[in-house]
Amino acid sequence: MESYYLDWANLLLRWVHVITAIAWIGSSFYFVFLDSSLTPPVDEDLKKQGVSGELWAVHGGGFYHPVKFNVSPPQLPSHLHWFYWESYSTWLSGFALFTVSYLWSASTYLIDKSRMDWAPATAIAVALSFLVVFWLLYDLICRVFGQRKLGDAIVGALVLVLVCVASWLACHWFAGRAAFLLVGAMLATTMSASVFFWIIPGQKKVVAAIKAGEPVDAIHGKRGKQRSVHNTYFTLPVLFAMLSGHYSFTYSHPQNWLVLILMMFAGAAIRQFFVMRHGYKLGRNGNPLPYALVGLAAIVAVIIWLRPEPTLAANGVAINSIANDAYSTGATGQNDYKNVQAVLAQRCTMCHGEQVQMKNVRLDSPANVKAHALNIYQQVVVTKLMPMNNATNITDAERLLVKQWFEAGARTD
Repeated sequence: MESYYLDWANLLLRWVHVITAIAWIGSSFYFVFLDSSLTPPVDEDLKKQGVSGELWAVHGGGFYHPVKFNVSPPQLPSHLHWFYWESYSTWLSGFALFTVSYLWSASTYLIDKSRMDWAPATAIAVALSFLVVFWLLYDLICRVFGQRKLGDAIVGALVLVLVCVASWLACHWFAGRAAFLLVGAMLATTMSASVFFWIIPGQKKVVAAIKAGEPVDAIHGKRGKQRSVHNTYFTLPVLFAMLSGHYSFTYSHPQNWLVLILMMFAGAAIRQFFVMRHGYKLGRNGNPLPYALVGLAAIVAVIIWLRPEPTLAANGVAINSIANDAYSTGATGQNDYKNVQAVLAQRCTMCHGEQVQMKNVRLDSPANVKAHALNIYQQVVVTKLMPMNNATNITDAERLLVKQWFEAGARTD
């Protein structure tokens, strides 16, 4: 029953997390577009009010005319909308999901004993430290170098190094799937922390100064804008880290840390293309296409690098060829249920047997195996997600047995 309720918690939290993330990313992308697409106001009244940019847009049958005030408007409206609950809700739901999915069952999902054989409490503490330590170091870098000459370039370079180091450590200390998600959670925590500790407090100080009739310090807007820009470049790397958990060929690679870094770099480069293309249309900067091409080149390079090679049997003949030959000739030896049953008993039933039935899946009877045949094939052969972190040391030859059995009809008699 615990597994059943955890599955429901996972599903509902994931649903909420995706919804709130869409809202946060959507508003972030919109304001990046808006800021990059503003043009100097034409109307003299707008200029006198302190408007620094305006945009005309059409959507949903209506025309919109947003304007941006340089530092602050002459007076505040009665209703001022704040963009922060999208960020907070995304982080809270994401952390709850991380807790249910990984921290609650750390020994199963977080720890890979072939990498670090530590106690669950230790693994949890170290995982949480990634979220805190990365934020503190990132924040220190921004405060020390952010307002200096060439500050953006210095901050960008140092944060890149910091991300690379964190990715290497995570992939060497934790199970691959957990490591990728942990790096994504680390960046997402920093994004939300920037909103909580810098962007919103700075905006509140500006609002308080306007209400008090005091001069507004422009530094609050500069700091908030800097952190907001950083957040938009973190977005695509975070999304890749979160989605990669469904594709074992990424995180199960021996150099998975490098896979993660290259794909996150590609995401940031592609995001740069979308950020700059708005200014390019207005003649403010050069063609940003090279950034997109660099990102795509990195992705293509990773695809070529990770392509599977035929596995050779002891006699040097490709196993894929053996499987195809066995299937095409209708050979039964390795396709019969007895061999597959032995593999399931040794590698799977400890988590999917009479005593424990994780995900409500039981594989200790022919009827249950027949009912879950497609799922077994997908999890064991196609995605290779199971056994989780290969905790039971299933071999490629045993995965091949399952493949041949399923493709021969998945008979259990």
